[in-house]
Amino acid sequence: MKNNNSFLKSYKNLKVLVTGSTGFKGSWLSYWLFLSGSKVVGVGLKPEKDSIIFDSLKLKKKIKQYFIDIKDFYKINKIIKSEKPDIIFHLAAQSIVSTSFINPLETFGTNIIGSSNILESSRRNKIPNLVYITSDKCYLNLGKKDSFKESDLLGGLDNYSSSKASAELVFASYFDSYFKKQKRLSIGSARAGNVIGGGDFKKDRIVPDVIKSLKRKKNIVLRNPNATRPWQHVLEPLSGYLSLGKMLMNGELKSNIKPSWNFGPHKRNCKKVFSIVKLLTSEWGNSKVKILHKKSKKYHESKLLSLNINKANKELKWQPRLNLDETISFTTEWYKSYFSGEDIEDITNYQIEYFIDK
Repeated sequence: MKNNNSFLKSYKNLKVLVTGSTGFKGSWLSYWLFLSGSKVVGVGLKPEKDSIIFDSLKLKKKIKQYFIDIKDFYKINKIIKSEKPDIIFHLAAQSIVSTSFINPLETFGTNIIGSSNILESSRRNKIPNLVYITSDKCYLNLGKKDSFKESDLLGGLDNYSSSKASAELVFASYFDSYFKKQKRLSIGSARAGNVIGGGDFKKDRIVPDVIKSLKRKKNIVLRNPNATRPWQHVLEPLSGYLSLGKMLMNGELKSNIKPSWNFGPHKRNCKKVFSIVKLLTSEWGNSKVKILHKKSKKYHESKLLSLNINKANKELKWQPRLNLDETISFTTEWYKSYFSGEDIEDITNYQIEYFIDK
């Protein structure tokens, strides 16, 4: 199937509000929308020390940015009411598994209450379109070998997973209560796999931790090397979100279609953590760094996770574009450019253009 890039033209001159715009995925999405000619409104917390990509891409000069916490309904509602965006992409979240154990209330507050605030404000202000991003961790994962479909049970055996499942339940409740009777589908939830790529420096995420170890020439310590995950470059799910948003805006999806969508890689990209680390180490060019295993008893982590993407493929004509080698290469190239002091916009522009032409 030939990839369809028509979704990019749909966003030119539109006002697009992105929550989580200072984070890893949100920064990539905001920048891509800016390049596509959108009037981007960002909502998110002030960038932390490890949120380098927002500043590296000079997004504060390119988009209209509000630094607020989405848990504050009054503030987020005031912004949405005054900005009246054509579409909202909701990416804001507490996304670190280890943090969810250390600070569960912050996790549940942001991922459930904060997400509920976006839904309620969208409803009150009659925002015409909303793409609501959660996670592949929203599924009740009991170690099944089959890839998860959108119709599978939601649930979580840990704080992070249950917060994402709960966010999906709130979404489903709003859809059934307020949006289902519309002639067209106007809101959709999106679930992506393990997203990697340049610009992610968050602690306790596998790729940033590996990159930091390689840069410092220190041994890499893995807590769950045999866990299998659906690895994908950040541009993959973002293209899915944008494709979904375009079809929502154009009224191409009827309201009888279930509103949830998986955006994962091909099955061949579902690899064990250890395999991904070996590929990263090889691509980086540092064979002397050792890979060690230190099992953590603190966190519950599923051993197997993959997504069935047939629905997105059929209804949205969306499919992954990058193979695993390209994904790893893109990731290491971005970090090398950053550490070399190069203008990070150059490598980001190149990777977006390559992806579009793929």
